[in-house]
Amino acid sequence: MKLIWVLLSALSFSACAGLDNEQTSTEPATASAQVGVVNHTGNYIYSASVNGAGGGNTNAWRAGIANICCTSIPRVWYPGMKVRVRWDMPVGHTHNVKEKTVEVEKYEETGSVYLHFFPNDEVRVVVSPVGPRNPKHPIPPPVKPANAE
Repeated sequence: MKLIWVLLSALSFSACAGLDNEQTSTEPATASAQVGVVNHTGNYIYSASVNGAGGGNTNAWRAGIANICCTSIPRVWYPGMKVRVRWDMPVGHTHNVKEKTVEVEKYEETGSVYLHFFPNDEVRVVVSPVGPRNPKHPIPPPVKPANAE
């Protein structure tokens, strides 16, 4: 009878220890992220944001670092993940604010959120631990065409 009692006690303690380990090893479902703006157009971007976070500006054909605070992203990418992107690309002295919902491209690890703007209001959103000038960034940096002003 003592042997059964010892075995049951040992099993109870190990079950409790397993529960404690599960509770301490869980991470939040989201991670904080900086926002960066990358401009693949010949126009100035006055401001840009993702889900209301951001606000940085970027000159034509420039890749800004992710230094605009802050947004949050899921730690794990999932198909169909979308964000709201809003940007102001003035025409002359007139603000030209646009907004669209954009699918986030697949990522393997968290990092900063980069908003890549292309001609004709094409926007791509990537999450990357490296900046847009790094060869490992998912999208190459902007290149000013030879015939651009």
